[in-house]
Amino acid sequence: MTTPEQGTSARAETVQDLQNALREIEAWEKGQQDLWFWEKIGRLPFQLLDKLTPKFIQDKIGLAMDEVGSFVQTGGRYLISERGMLDRLEEGHRKAGGRPLEGPLTMETAAGLPLSVMDAAAAELAQSRVTLATAQGATTGFGGIFTLAIDIPALLGLSLKVLQELAIVYGFDPKEKSERVFVIKCLQFVNSDIVGKKAVLSELSDFGSESRQRDALSQLQGWREVITAYRDNFGWKKLFQMVPIAGMVFGAFLNRSTLQDVAEAGTMLYRKRRVLERMRELEEAAGAR
Repeated sequence: MTTPEQGTSARAETVQDLQNALREIEAWEKGQQDLWFWEKIGRLPFQLLDKLTPKFIQDKIGLAMDEVGSFVQTGGRYLISERGMLDRLEEGHRKAGGRPLEGPLTMETAAGLPLSVMDAAAAELAQSRVTLATAQGATTGFGGIFTLAIDIPALLGLSLKVLQELAIVYGFDPKEKSERVFVIKCLQFVNSDIVGKKAVLSELSDFGSESRQRDALSQLQGWREVITAYRDNFGWKKLFQMVPIAGMVFGAFLNRSTLQDVAEAGTMLYRKRRVLERMRELEEAAGAR
């Protein structure tokens, strides 16, 4: 997994630092490739899979899709607690030799932490969640088609969780509806072909502006299409996992690669927003002198 280059100390960034970070992110964006051919055709078997899947499994998957709709609107059961991530950030800041904070870290003060502290916390978080997804995939892959009903919603929930955690790492509050929209857009990016990826990047450019956020909110009236694409992307991948016992190997590998992609995209897209905001702040401060 590609990770941002991390600084060695907790210091404020210079304009040059931020420009270097932005170039790194833009290089990553240009390096994003189209879906593999087998991933594209992997969307087809779900018509067959739906016919083979018992109704109670289809009902569980449908329920998970509805819960994602609840997440977008109200947060639902997928909304995470911010305290644990703030404590992790505060610990990273202290270990990096940062200046002592006045009181516990809050969402407002977290947004002002050095980028190097945020990058280090994001890398550590991604590794932890990828390991968890690998174990989850092996466990749910053991029972073939019957545990597949558990795996798809569980992996979707883990993807939503890690993206919210990354939001907090980079100083954005997932309790806000606009930030939950950004989370779903990150999922859409991961599961899009090259044309879709470019469209999402365009939509997310300057996401902090009110007009951009209104545009994204209106586009997500069709959030179910995003989640359907997420499910369809399992296609051939999950058909392999439907074989009992052998599915352990496929499940572990596929869940690992899925969470790696989600964590990498989330890290880069949130990092870009934070870098652009820092650059604007420095420009405004320079103009006020």
